[in-house]
Amino acid sequence: MPRFEYKIIPAPTKGKKAPGVKTGEARFAHALEEQMNELARDGWEYQRSDILPSEERQGLTSTQKIYRSVLVFRREVAEADAPKAETTKLTADRSEPSVKKPAPPVKEPAYDPESYGETLEPLEEVQSDDSVEPKS
Repeated sequence: MPRFEYKIIPAPTKGKKAPGVKTGEARFAHALEEQMNELARDGWEYQRSDILPSEERQGLTSTQKIYRSVLVFRREVAEADAPKAETTKLTADRSEPSVKKPAPPVKEPAYDPESYGETLEPLEEVQSDDSVEPKS
């Protein structure tokens, strides 16, 4: 399967003067033609033209979206020059898994009120509201 490398360049925005080229359209086409032929001499094949959004700063704090025209070229890469994908052989670890012994449970000390300066005294009996007769 052939491998390709790609080159993306900005499309010309201005025409180029040449003898016999008079109109703005012709100058623009001439600039585009020269750019494409120069890359073709280096082995690049024209693929397509794209218009892509680009966010650029405008002032100190704001940004604006600008659409840019780019030209996409590609050329085939020889197998010797092509970067090979790194492959690593995955091997399973067949050794026994190490099992950690669980930590012994933590024993909380019993509550000793005297260590906090408290004493356990019986509470006074509270009279319940049931013994109070309702007033009529």
